[in-house]
Amino acid sequence: MANSNSGLSCSAGCWLMAAGAGVVALILMLTLGSVGFIGSIFLSGVIFVVLGLLFGFLFCRELPQSGVATAGTAAPAAEAPTPAPATEPTPASPATAAAPAAEASAVKSGTQLPGEEELASRKGEWKYEGGADAPKAAPKAAASDGGSKPEGLSEPRGGKADNLKEIKGVGPKLEQLLNSMGFYHFDQIASWGPAEVAWVDENLEGFRGRVTRDNWVEQAKTLAGGGETEFSKRVEDGDVY
Repeated sequence: MANSNSGLSCSAGCWLMAAGAGVVALILMLTLGSVGFIGSIFLSGVIFVVLGLLFGFLFCRELPQSGVATAGTAAPAAEAPTPAPATEPTPASPATAAAPAAEASAVKSGTQLPGEEELASRKGEWKYEGGADAPKAAPKAAASDGGSKPEGLSEPRGGKADNLKEIKGVGPKLEQLLNSMGFYHFDQIASWGPAEVAWVDENLEGFRGRVTRDNWVEQAKTLAGGGETEFSKRVEDGDVY
C-alpha cells in the first residue's frame, strides 16, 4: 500500500513539473510572439505531455531490489571446514641434540684461562736492546703528499686582479676562493710546480683536484704571456658568465 501511494505521489509530482514547464514555455512563446496564440497553446501542450511521460519514466519506475533472495531458493549451506591433518612430531636430529651440549661446554665471557694471569703480569716488560751492530730504523721521510703552499699576495698588484674566470674550470665562486688564498694573477698560477699544484688541489675546499683536472697551469701560462684560449675568448665575449 505504501508502495502504491509513493508511486502515485511520484507520478503526480512529475506531471506537476511537466505542467510548470509547459506554462513557462507558453509564457515565453506569447512574449516573444514568434508563434501565434493557438500555436503557442499547442506547443506548450506537447511539451507538457512529453515531459510528463519522460519524468515518470525517469523518476517513478520501480528498480529491482538487490540482495533479496528469490522465494524457494535456499542459500547454499556453508561448507564445513576441512580438518587439518595431524602433524607427527619431527624427531630431533643428532646435530640439534648436540647443540645444548656444545653451548654448555663453550667458555663463558670473562672466564680466565690457565696462564692468562701470568701473561698479563708480564705484558710490556720485554724490551729489545740491540747492540751496536743492530740495524737502525731509517729516519722518517717528510710527507710530500700535501705539497707546499705557493707564495700568495696580500692584495692584487696595482690594485687590479686578473680575470681568473678566463681559466677553464674557474667560476665566480672559485675565483673568490683563490683571491682569499692570495692568488690574483695568471703568472702566479703559471709558476706553480708539482708540489704547489698538489697543495692547491688538496686545499680547494669543495673543488679538490680541479687544478690538475682542468690543467690550470698550462692555461695560465698562455694567458700570462698575453695569449688567448678558446675558453677565454668566450668569457670575454660574455658567452659564459
